[in-house]
Amino acid sequence: MSASAERLVRLLADGEMHSGERLAADLGVTRAAVWKIVAELRERGIAVASHERRGYQLERPVELLDLQLLRRGAAAAGIELPAATEVFFELGSTNEYLHAAVAPPPAAPRLVFAELQTAGRGRRGREWLAPFGSGLTFSIGWTFAEMPADLSALGLALGVCVVRALRELGATEVQLKWPNDVVFRHDKLGGLLLQMRSEAGGPAYVVAGLGLNLALPEAARAALQSPLATPVTDLATACGGNPPPRLDTAARVSGLMLAGLAEFSRSGFASFAGDWAAFDSLRDAPVTVLRHDGPLAGIERGVDAEGALRVEVPGGVIERVHAGDVSLRRSQQAEGSVE
Repeated sequence: MSASAERLVRLLADGEMHSGERLAADLGVTRAAVWKIVAELRERGIAVASHERRGYQLERPVELLDLQLLRRGAAAAGIELPAATEVFFELGSTNEYLHAAVAPPPAAPRLVFAELQTAGRGRRGREWLAPFGSGLTFSIGWTFAEMPADLSALGLALGVCVVRALRELGATEVQLKWPNDVVFRHDKLGGLLLQMRSEAGGPAYVVAGLGLNLALPEAARAALQSPLATPVTDLATACGGNPPPRLDTAARVSGLMLAGLAEFSRSGFASFAGDWAAFDSLRDAPVTVLRHDGPLAGIERGVDAEGALRVEVPGGVIERVHAGDVSLRRSQQAEGSVE
């Protein structure tokens, strides 16, 4: 994205009408150039409305991320963000930026936010769509001096941190769906993606990314729906229409995830297991696990100490399912024990 396009978004972020003449003067360009910059923003999915003889405005106001305001808000909440915290206006992927750019693994954590992510990915390589200004995307780079024995459960532990933060912010019914989804009444609110680089007997470098829907416009909500995927929702819905400020959400969620990484370094998944069980949206519910070798149907019985899903199948046998190329779905059969 050009520097002029970024500047134009910042001028329009208040959601008010701005005349083409005023924008041209502020940007130091012609009115024809303003029109071209608006076209550039629209190509990137940023909804800019134009009104003849009146000017331009964003579809709705956007609380843009600002590093100084983010640090200030975090400090007011008793949260200290890493020295290596960055905010990009546009980035392909916050996860890939941290995963590919650092060698050797740093001793100190890194935190990266992006207003507009153009190549975001979720689990199993799926595209993560985040309409401009309607969500929150960031990644944390963290180095474990030694690889934890239960590192496979780290994603679950970080999910607990996200839910703790969102409940503190007023979304008291937010839950988790194994292995990496944040849900509200079974609709998807966000998701975590972990990538790792390690050496035998040496440090383990983990990048933990989060995509969170904050306030989806109706058009974006409809575009994100898929007949085969979990329905989507946003934090505004989970908070009864009164979501917390975007900067507050960014500071609180990232701060608790950083604290969770430190806690996991000390005590592993054990200190998160109780909350994960309490936040588990499918506990004791009939489920189907879709695997490459065929579906597995049973009753979800929580997770074990390594983060593997426990599914009770006919005969009372517990099958362990590891996160990977699998998908978990609620079944339609009546809840209860497996016969």
